[in-house]
This record gives sequence, C-alpha cells and structure tokens, in this order.
Amino acid sequence: MYRRPEDETYMKLALEEAQKAALLGEVPVGAVVVRQNEVIAAAHNLREQNHMATAHAELLAIEEACRKLDGWRLADCTLYVTLEPCPMCAGAIINSRMQRVVYGAADQRAGCCGSVANFFHMPFNHAPVLTAGVLEEECAALLKDFFEERR
Repeated sequence: MYRRPEDETYMKLALEEAQKAALLGEVPVGAVVVRQNEVIAAAHNLREQNHMATAHAELLAIEEACRKLDGWRLADCTLYVTLEPCPMCAGAIINSRMQRVVYGAADQRAGCCGSVANFFHMPFNHAPVLTAGVLEEECAALLKDFFEERR
C-alpha cells in the first residue's frame, strides 16, 4: 500500500469528478486514469443519466483511456477512484492490465479490493498494485452527505 507524493493530487481530481456526479443526482464516485503523470481520462458515475447499469466512473474512465491510447492494455496507467471498486469494475481493471489502483473510501457492501473480497489477490492473469485510503475521509464524507440528503 505504498503511497506516492502525487496520489493526493490525483485523488482530488477524482473527487472533483465525484462532485459532478452528485450535482446530477448520481452516486458521487469519480475516477481518473493517469499515465506518466498526465491525466488521460476522467469520469464520474452516470448510471441514472445513461440508464445503464455499467456506467460506473471506473468503467467510463477505462473506456476513455483505451480510446485515447488506441488500445485495451493500460499496463502503464494508474486508476484513482473515490470509492473501492465493485466486482464489475475490479474485473475491468484486471482485464485492462491497469498497473496500479488507488482508492479513497472503502465499500463494505460491494468492494472487491479488500472489503467484501479482494479480486487482486485471486489467481487471475493480472493483479495491479493497490493503495487504499487516500483522502479517505473526504471521499467517505461526500458519499455520506449524498445519501443523507436522499433520505
């Protein structure tokens, strides 16, 4: 769980994406893909807007990164995401060969990077380096505030 000096900088960008989602009434999750210290993709949840179960921030950011890099392998990229990835997103991370994943808040109900399960410790063909808890309080507070407003 090695933290790099730039992790907070990029997580703040992911938080900005999460705030965009909240303004749309979406669950506030944001994601940013970084390659060689350059943001190549940024996205936020759009499930409600797109009427699509797969429109998670991570998948949208991975798709954008693949288009920009003109290939499906993201072996030299890092994904920053405000919430621990779910099974679907963890699978996409593995399949894209993402080098590293950095997340903010743990997801005790669906997280597959250590909370409910850890897909990255299973014998799949790839396992990214994982860093958890970067700006965890800010990421968790955004989610908590969003759900409190909805109740």
